[in-house]
Amino acid sequence: MIHFFHTHISPRALELAAETLRSTFISEGKVVAQFESALGRQLGLSHPVALNSGTSALHLALAVAGVKAGDEVILPAQTFVATGQVILMQAAKPVFADIQPSTGNIDPASVRAKITDRTKALMPVHWGGYPCDLEELNQVAAEFKLAVIEDAAHALGATYKDKPVGSISRFTAFSFQAIKHLTTGDGGCLCCAGADDFEDARIRRWFGIDRLKSRPSLLGERVYDIDRIGYKYHMNDLAAALGLGNLEDLPRQLARRREIAARYRGAFQTVPGLALLDNAADRQSAYWLFTLLVERREDCIRALHDRGVPSSVVHQRIDRNSIFGGCRPDLPGQEYFDAHQLAVPLHGGLQDDDVEVIIQAVRAGW
Repeated sequence: MIHFFHTHISPRALELAAETLRSTFISEGKVVAQFESALGRQLGLSHPVALNSGTSALHLALAVAGVKAGDEVILPAQTFVATGQVILMQAAKPVFADIQPSTGNIDPASVRAKITDRTKALMPVHWGGYPCDLEELNQVAAEFKLAVIEDAAHALGATYKDKPVGSISRFTAFSFQAIKHLTTGDGGCLCCAGADDFEDARIRRWFGIDRLKSRPSLLGERVYDIDRIGYKYHMNDLAAALGLGNLEDLPRQLARRREIAARYRGAFQTVPGLALLDNAADRQSAYWLFTLLVERREDCIRALHDRGVPSSVVHQRIDRNSIFGGCRPDLPGQEYFDAHQLAVPLHGGLQDDDVEVIIQAVRAGW
């Protein structure tokens, strides 16, 4: 049976998790620090702060960036609801820009048109792991003095102009949720380009208490003086042990995804009623998803299902939700993408025979 998603847990991750459990020290400690160090060293991520979810990473970035009540944050509607809800958590206003239907990513020209004197930040989403136009977005941000907070939940291991996603913008948020490239069970991290942002994020992730500088007194409690709003967003050592072990397999997992994606791109080019998304030479996708643009989508879904192949839109536009005010009529790229996008399985759990079944199922048409 072919599954749409797959959770990869390496033998080393199981060993490290068992060691951590046997130690009985499972809250935030030395393993979290080791995991953060490995993320920076092996993946080139800037000042990673390990957290309990990718959603926490996005919200923490908004707080560190100083987004407050009445501010506006520009984002795409092509994402999961968490991207928009963290903005509401800061009592700020989500402003939806259009996307490029050929990538599923936010359109820098639409971003520029949406900027007002209340705009505080941009929150681009790397749809399916394919990097946004980060140079153009950061140019716009610099011009208007805005923070860029990349939602890179899909994009661990992606590169843009030979730089790792997670080393480019002021903030980058990753997810280590169960079905992502790298899992910690649930978790995430926030990467900060600047040392000051990193220190602020590190302290805020645990109630605004600096764990490195607050030591227990004779009375038994840590000595601290909180001077900023903080959160219970820290990662624990058990989750970090899973991440540290799984990190060893990440290069192989990414290589396998890219191998399968290359086979798909070669096989699907001439299928009637189907279009492939862009694949520019200046960036490398992490391929969390392989999204197609298909005509008569429901017919396609039924045909693939009958041939034993699952498919999914994964996420539809989030502005349709009442909490965000309902669908915007001025997003034609989003409207087209939302009506045609469909993803087929792409993960390290697929065997070569599975990949061939998927290819033949799509090529058979609908």
